Amino acid sequence: MFEYELQKIRVAELIRSAERERLVREIRAARRQSGRQADRPAGEPGQGPEGGQDRPGDRFVRAA
Repeated sequence: MFEYELQKIRVAELIRSAERERLVREIRAARRQSGRQADRPAGEPGQGPEGGQDRPGDRFVRAA
């Protein structure tokens, strides 16, 4: 019974940790997105997902 209780505690800790990491990723993505929108004037052609490079650092994705 004791090992089962330890396992339940560990599972709960892992779930909380995963939730925290997910929230951090969402917050960072939202900040990054809002920063990109604030950096350029509205309606500027050739920027964003339609075409062109936003910044030199946006050319490559981060390795897993």
